[in-house]
Amino acid sequence: MALLHLDDPRQRIPTGSFALWELGFRPFYLLAALFAALAIPVWVVVLAGKIALPMPGLWWHAHEMLFGFVVAVVTGFLFTAGRNWTGVPTPTGKPLAALALLWLCGRLAMAFGGGMLAVIVDALFLPAVAIALARVLVKAGNRRNYFLPVMLMVMAMTNLSFHLGRMEVLSIDPMTALHLMLSLVVMLETIIGGRVIPSFTASALRGTKGFKQWQRPWLNASAIAATGIALLLWSINAPASVLGPVAVIAAALQFARTLGWNLPAARSLPLVWILHAGHLWIATGLTLVAASQWLALPASAAVHAFAIGATGSLIFGMMTRTALGHTGRMLEISRVELLAYSLIQVAALARVLTLIALPAAALAGIHLAATAWSVACVLYLWRYTPWLLRARADGQPG
Repeated sequence: MALLHLDDPRQRIPTGSFALWELGFRPFYLLAALFAALAIPVWVVVLAGKIALPMPGLWWHAHEMLFGFVVAVVTGFLFTAGRNWTGVPTPTGKPLAALALLWLCGRLAMAFGGGMLAVIVDALFLPAVAIALARVLVKAGNRRNYFLPVMLMVMAMTNLSFHLGRMEVLSIDPMTALHLMLSLVVMLETIIGGRVIPSFTASALRGTKGFKQWQRPWLNASAIAATGIALLLWSINAPASVLGPVAVIAAALQFARTLGWNLPAARSLPLVWILHAGHLWIATGLTLVAASQWLALPASAAVHAFAIGATGSLIFGMMTRTALGHTGRMLEISRVELLAYSLIQVAALARVLTLIALPAAALAGIHLAATAWSVACVLYLWRYTPWLLRARADGQPG
């Protein structure tokens, strides 16, 4: 069913109907938030040595937040946005439920197995998503987004490299694969963010007196290219003499790019500023990458600037915006979402600042960040679960 026909009154759906499998964001946002709310406390318990996992705890934590939580949100977003971009249906109903089940089996396999069966189950998900998305884009001739299935397949190969490295089938450091995956996620964020953040800002503030934005195609392209090079060098542990200057250039370009989108004008709009904050964390992470090459800063400061600050902010911003818009509600948030947004910033600052300035308080920073993150996820679940399970408020499909 193409989007062209979605307003047909004959297709109206009772608002109380069960609608979990109607569009990709519904099951995957729900599963992602639930998983993230549970996985971080589990990681803290693992870190304390109270329970054991089938692999080193740090590997499990990083893998599951990237290939579990982040990939679920990316899948939900791309299936939902893909339908909007093309007018061609993305997986719904039984195919969507099957993909959600495959994702869930991967999480269970990683927690309780870890052997070759876990590798196979976990490694199948991203290629399945890439194929499903590619079919939609190719059918619609949407060449602008052909890079997305390619990026998903690169992520899939990165995931396989992690597994083969941890099982010592290949001489690959699993942490290198995880850093590469984080870099791919940040690249996806800066590419898509560069499209939607200024657009959402302009849309929300259109008609506001004195509102202006400053954008240049060369700046966008340069920022994306420099960031990609810096992140690749970072992932492969390039020499400081090479990585440091490139990261500085990338950070400067990203700061200039983000400031051109006019964050000050959006400061009173949480649904917009949370996206600006996420993109500013990318520039901050690049700055920390550069600083760690010349100063006695832990590399994990940049990791958490990217993972909690950038990825957490952008994910929560998009999970709320997408869920509101595609459940037929106004793009307005309550104090619940505002608190969740604020808690994500607390989590990021707690991890980054304690690592940089208060290393003796690093464990306290972990506990504060874990608590803030988990509460933010619970708030999202409390607010959005009924809307994700039920049909749109306006009776339209989706």
